[in-house]
Amino acid sequence: MNCEVKHALHCAVLVAWIVCFAYFCGVFTEPAEGTVPESPVASYGLVWTICLYLLRFTALLVLPQCLCNLCGLMMFNAFREKVQLKAAPLLSPFVCFRVVTKGNFPLLVKENIDANMKTCFEAGMENFIFEVVTDKAINLPPNPRVREVVVPTAYRTKSGAKFKARALQYCLEDDVNILQPTDWIVHLDEETLLTTNAICGILNFCEDGKHQFGQGVITYANGDIVNWLTTLSDSFRVADDMGKLRFQFKLFHKPLFGWKGSYVVTQVEAERDVSYDHGMEGSIAEDCFFSMVAMKHGYTFDFIEGEMHEKSPFTMWDFLQQRKRWLQGILLTVHSSKIAVVHKALLALSLYAWATMPLTSLQVFLCPLFPLPRCLPFDFLLSFVGALNLYMYIFGVVKSFSHKYRNSFLRLGMYLAGALMTIPFNILIENAAVLVGMFGRKDQFYIVNKDIQTV
Repeated sequence: MNCEVKHALHCAVLVAWIVCFAYFCGVFTEPAEGTVPESPVASYGLVWTICLYLLRFTALLVLPQCLCNLCGLMMFNAFREKVQLKAAPLLSPFVCFRVVTKGNFPLLVKENIDANMKTCFEAGMENFIFEVVTDKAINLPPNPRVREVVVPTAYRTKSGAKFKARALQYCLEDDVNILQPTDWIVHLDEETLLTTNAICGILNFCEDGKHQFGQGVITYANGDIVNWLTTLSDSFRVADDMGKLRFQFKLFHKPLFGWKGSYVVTQVEAERDVSYDHGMEGSIAEDCFFSMVAMKHGYTFDFIEGEMHEKSPFTMWDFLQQRKRWLQGILLTVHSSKIAVVHKALLALSLYAWATMPLTSLQVFLCPLFPLPRCLPFDFLLSFVGALNLYMYIFGVVKSFSHKYRNSFLRLGMYLAGALMTIPFNILIENAAVLVGMFGRKDQFYIVNKDIQTV
């Protein structure tokens, strides 16, 4: 089955799923007589009726994000397996693969540098270097293609940026930076593994040169899986990359909903202009804050074909702390006076949808107990949000585990069933992250352990 047929089938299944989900939720049928009060105010009282309707409207804060995911999944083919180079790699611009680390897992960094360098050579790359930026010296073996940069303990940025933002800013200082303005930087996490497709996509993006920033898809199910629960939960993120991330960059060339901190491709001159020196508010989710400032400066973004591989958190505690940090960082970004509302409006809606998740989750229990009169457009939109989010888990599994279930529908069915079974866990963790994030300290940067040898 070729990629075009797969995409057409996926679109048909997605539309059918949304319609069927709405039907089984009773959107298109009238409720049984006497089950829904004609006057909610008379039955529940004015205050409780207002609360019930507010909860319903709050559930639609995520609608813009869902619409962008729908458009991204349907407009662009996600089943093309090979990225073709548009020009000879020998003629490509110079690329610096930059890994920022605390230095706590030196063996992981060394092994991944070796693996990624091998992939670069397999892809035919010549003009590249790996740069490891670390708080603690890890003493990488001498190699002309590897540069280790140790951030001095005494280094302070002008605005007081901390954590990863501080290390990233140190690399941009005049006496540290060795790159030319037209060179390119590919930001990786400690555990990120390159693929030939990703390298081809990056080279095509850099060679094109129309946009200063780019990003592609990251999957989490390659190699040994340490925690199936967190890995299956992260399948949603894969679909999110294929959906709204691709849509916002392909159509608008703007990070309307922000972007991730890994698989980030930037032109040196543009990155130095935007900088990571934005104080404490830009230090928790430095990636998101950076994207908003870059958009404010008028820079453009594009989607990069080809995927990279990472690991999901190994423990549920790390999974919770990871989500908490993201929530707090985006919260600081959205509430920053440095970013205009016009640039962060959609990001803000996405954040508030996440922040109110503990309230909207209650509707699972409240809707049957306190039914409200039918409103077809409103009820369909609510069912659409639920249907699409469920489909995102399914689609993410199909993309993430494609290398594991080839020619085995039984195994695919097992993965899909596992993903659906993790949804309650994911909702619970996301709710817990909201509560801890909203009421906890917002000046901490939790580092997730991704070194499989320490587990």
